[in-house]
Order: sequence, then C-alpha cells, then structure tokens
Amino acid sequence: MDFTLKPIQPVSTRDAVYDALRALILQLELPPGTAISEKDISLKFNVSRTPVRESFVRLAQEGLLEVYPQRGSYVSLIDMNLVEEARFMREQLEVAVVRLACAEFPAERLTELERNLSQQRASIEAHDYRLMFELDEAFHRTIFEGCNKTNTWQVLGSINAHLNRSRMLRLAADQQWDHLFEQHLGIVEAIRIHDEQHAAELMTAHMHLTIEDQSLLRAKYPDYFKS
Repeated sequence: MDFTLKPIQPVSTRDAVYDALRALILQLELPPGTAISEKDISLKFNVSRTPVRESFVRLAQEGLLEVYPQRGSYVSLIDMNLVEEARFMREQLEVAVVRLACAEFPAERLTELERNLSQQRASIEAHDYRLMFELDEAFHRTIFEGCNKTNTWQVLGSINAHLNRSRMLRLAADQQWDHLFEQHLGIVEAIRIHDEQHAAELMTAHMHLTIEDQSLLRAKYPDYFKS
C-alpha cells in the first residue's frame, strides 16, 4: 500500500473556531437569541470565513445555531423538549453507572471525586458558576471513567447541548448550590460504602433537579426559551 501522510496538526483552524464558538454558546457568553455573522466572527478570531462557515454548519447540526438564508444566523433558543429528552437519557445511564460504581470502583477514582468535592466547595464560596459547572461535569465523568464507560459518557456529550445550557443558566440564576453539593457528597459516600440503592436514589433525585428548575428559569429568562 503506497500513500503519503500529511503532517498532523494538533488542532485545525476549523476545529479551534468551532470549539471556541461552542464554548461561548454553552457558557452563555453568547446567550440564546444572539445574532452572529460569519464576517464578525472571522474578524474577531482573525481567520478566514471558510472555517467560520464550517463551524456554523456543525453548530447548526447540533442545534446550537439557527441559520436563516438572507436573514442571518442566531444562537438557538433553548428547547425544553430537547432538554427533557437529554435529561431522560442521562438519568437512565447515570443511575446504571452509579450502581456499577457501588459494586466496584477504583480507589484512585474515589480520591479524584473527593478532590473534586473540595474544589466544588471552593467554587461555592467564590460564587464561580462556570467553575462549578466544569466541576459538576468532571464529577460525573469521573464516575463513568471509573466504571470503564468513557465511550458512554462521550455519547451523552453529543446530545447534551440544550441540557447543559439550561444547567449553566440555573447555576448563574441562583447561586445557592448547597443542595447540589450535598447530593454529590452523598453519592460519593454511597459509592464508598457500596450502598447501591441509596446511590441510585440520590442520582435519580439529582437528575430531577432540571425538571424542578424549569419554571424558575422560564420566569427569569423568558426570551431564552422556545415557546
């Protein structure tokens, strides 16, 4: 077999633009409904319009951008139907995985969860909702990784866009995160003592926070959601 390998670039311009825009949308730096243009983004990032256009296509496929010919592109409004669908799928998998964790979980991963809890406490004291979101994600990812379910976690990431924006919005809207932290604390303790039933109950309640928050978020940010 005769072929020539091209030099491998760590991150292409297209991927870098996509990653940056996706992060801005998910972190609500670009709130739902914001108009964005290829020209403005290319100038801001100092790149040609081609990688920006390709990034717009990918973000539209994920449901994070709405592209209207002759009218422009807008950050999509949060669709609560998609939020609920992602929450439903995540709940089923999170509960199944935490049951596995209670049966067998590496000691070093348990240490990671404990370290994460310490960082969560610090983020609560600092009222840093973006850091709290990142730590929340890392907490759940560590449980999946500890159960050798990394690919399952990655699959969840592909459907979480609308759910994650609503979660970020919830953290920004109300910085009383003690209940969230206490649930995480209880989940870690349940894993430590192999209490599968209690871990499953805690994880189920944890995943239901999104449902409980819907009315609060709609009332506070009515323009961010699809009617």
